[in-house]
Amino acid sequence: MIDNFIILPVLVHMFTAIIAIFFWQKVNIQRVISILGSSIGLVLSLKLFLKTQGTGILTMQAGDWQAPFGITFVSDTFSSVLVLLTGIVAISVSLFSTAAVSTNRIRYGYFAIFHFLIMGLNGAFLTGDIFNLYVWFEIVIISSFVLMTLGGRKPQMEGAIKYVAMNMLASIIFLTAIGILYGITGSLNMADLAVKVAQIENRGLVNVTGLLFFVGFGIKSAVFPLYFWLPSSYHTPPSSIAALFGGLLTKVGIYAMFRIFTLIFVPDHFMMNLFIIVAIMTLVTGALGAISKNSMRRMFSYLIVCHIGYFIAGLGLFTEIAIAGAIFYLIHDIIVKTNLFLVSGIIYKARGSTDLRRLGGFYKDYPKLSILFAIVLFSLAGIPPLSGFWPKINLFQATLTANSFILILALIFASFITLYLIAKIWLEVFWKGLPKGDIEKGDEFEDLPGEKKFVLILPVVSLAAVSIFIGFGAEYVMKISQKIAVEMIDTQPYIHAVLGDLLSK
Repeated sequence: MIDNFIILPVLVHMFTAIIAIFFWQKVNIQRVISILGSSIGLVLSLKLFLKTQGTGILTMQAGDWQAPFGITFVSDTFSSVLVLLTGIVAISVSLFSTAAVSTNRIRYGYFAIFHFLIMGLNGAFLTGDIFNLYVWFEIVIISSFVLMTLGGRKPQMEGAIKYVAMNMLASIIFLTAIGILYGITGSLNMADLAVKVAQIENRGLVNVTGLLFFVGFGIKSAVFPLYFWLPSSYHTPPSSIAALFGGLLTKVGIYAMFRIFTLIFVPDHFMMNLFIIVAIMTLVTGALGAISKNSMRRMFSYLIVCHIGYFIAGLGLFTEIAIAGAIFYLIHDIIVKTNLFLVSGIIYKARGSTDLRRLGGFYKDYPKLSILFAIVLFSLAGIPPLSGFWPKINLFQATLTANSFILILALIFASFITLYLIAKIWLEVFWKGLPKGDIEKGDEFEDLPGEKKFVLILPVVSLAAVSIFIGFGAEYVMKISQKIAVEMIDTQPYIHAVLGDLLSK
């Protein structure tokens, strides 16, 4: 069904960013503009999700140039869910930023760049053209690089250089793969590529091209052995920026990987085995990296890497139940990882550090906040019936069915390490007493006005409520995940929605 409504979640953030630029020095006005823009974006993304659920796959041909010649936007269940999750994260981080981000950073254009980043993410999720996927990726990279360097501190600059260097390399590989793909098919439209790639007799060339895409997306997604840039980068920016990065930035690479390798390059036996090997190594190395760190932020960064392995495992198994489990975990992970970094930001304000050796006594000073934070931490660990528990059932079941015993050992290992680390954080930050050497430090959070405390806590409460809904409403979320998995296994409805009558010609 053709519907121009698809583009609105992209446009609203573009216009919000442009309007914020006109109020460059008006900090309070920028804060209001950001919250209004994010709120409208959330409403539009929710409407797009409901519209897609009600009427099926929506398409839009820019400039009325019909596919495969024009620029196509597509909203299916997968893309509409991710746009909705992006809207939820955007309003949460926007609200948190109004109190957490310094006025100097806001004057440097924080909110304008923030909304350009959200625009790029929505565009990447909704595009039906592989070259425009690259364009949206570049918008995301440029925006995230600027956000990471705001403030100009040395650790930020070091992290940003590692981040942009690896992502530029990924972009070069991605663009090279697009060039090869265009050379052998003469098309850039994803639906058209799905038809044409399947007809190419030289499968070796197709597989090599697919591997190039996997390397490009693998760098952006931080899979083994291409992940080292992420733990070196994500702990350096302020918590609001790290929350946005931890929740969404690696997920756009995962989205692209699922889209390309279910629609265009359907994996053969070799590719499936490669995905499983990469998933195992990502799970293990991410977990080992996390267990060796004392900084909460670094620990969370390595856990991002570790849990990427769950998504790659689902893609490698390539069954309906495995993909559904991976998608469910993706939905859970976006919300929880965003909230983790927001929680670490509040702890940093209260204690002046995220080093576990210098923390303690949080439950004694803030018992209600501690219970709230426990929901976030235990959701990540997958304590039943919270959100992290349910998708693992599908992944374990799919792994057992495939008799991939090494993979199931890696999944169990990653799960236990995550549980151990969450228990360690709870004991070190909340239960033990505050070390004597740090008692004299001021509590910046305690000294904040009541309205600023409220603005910092509200996003954490909201995201925790979403996590609880995912856990206790697991049946509904699983239905959505299974619908996405069915659409990925059977891509004909997607292809027909984009190409329509061209298929019969």
